[in-house]
Formats: sequence, structure tokens, C-alpha cells
Amino acid sequence: MRKLLFESLIRPPLTEPAPISADAAAEELAAAVDSKARRRLGRSLAIRAVDAGSCNGCELEMHALNNAFYDIERFGMRFVASPRHADVLMVTGPVTKNMAEALERTYNAMPDPKWVVALGDCARDGACFAGSYAVVGGVSQVVPVDLHISGCPPSPTDILKGLLALLDHVSEGTG
Repeated sequence: MRKLLFESLIRPPLTEPAPISADAAAEELAAAVDSKARRRLGRSLAIRAVDAGSCNGCELEMHALNNAFYDIERFGMRFVASPRHADVLMVTGPVTKNMAEALERTYNAMPDPKWVVALGDCARDGACFAGSYAVVGGVSQVVPVDLHISGCPPSPTDILKGLLALLDHVSEGTG
């Protein structure tokens, strides 16, 4: 034990390097999303996340938006626990038969205006799970989808870019 303690004092800690994207670029992107959200909604953007049957890869990237590096709450975006407080429903994974009704009820509980984002390749069309006896298909098989963010899994920066594209789309009056 003593040997291990002394070695830990000499060796540097083993940590992973920070993400490659520039801090300024992520900050600028998040500030643009916040600006569009405030212009469109008059307030910050509230996101309700639903895992419809995924492998959790997309959830890890989505929840990385809350970590100290991205920290989307400083730009007014936040994840909410209730669909009644949400503007965006962000769905990950292929929709399983057991989650189809729950997803539809979550969508129906959201106030207008509401938008649905299918996050990841599985949410788009079922990906490698398509055709399974337990899977209904992509999110668009259950609720209308406004934006698909592709990737397996998409990076947090791609998610921010997708939210900005969604807000650009609805700000033009087409959503």
C-alpha cells in the first residue's frame, strides 16, 4: 500500500485530453442557439430527453452538453424533467414496442410550439435494430420529427449545430 501511495505522488494523474473542438467555437455556437431561442420563444430553450430503446451512446454525448466543457446552461439551454415544460423533445434510439405509447404520450403532453429531434442513426430509421421483432422503427414512425441529427453517436458539437439549424428553420416561419 505504501509503495502505491508513493508511486501516485510521483506519477502524473491519468486523465483524458479535452475535446478537440476549440472552446471559442463551442461557446460561439451555443451563444447563437441561445440568441435564436430567445428571439423565437422569448426565453431559453427547454429540452426533454427520451431514451426510446438505445444503446446509451447518444445519451452520453447528449448529456456531455451539461459537463464543464460545454456547459449549455450558461447559454440558457437546459434539460427539463417534465414534457410540460419542454420546447424540444430529443429522442434517442430506435423506438421499441414497449416505448411507443410512452413516447406518444410524452409528445402529446408538450405545449405548443413543440419540436422533435431524432438524435442518432437509430432514431432516424432503426439502424442495426431495424426489422427486429421488438422495434417499431425510427422516431418518425410514432411522432412527427422536425430534425434528424445523424451520427453513431453524434458529437455534442453536432447536437448544438442541429439545435441551431432547427431554430433557424422555425425562425423562418416554416416550422
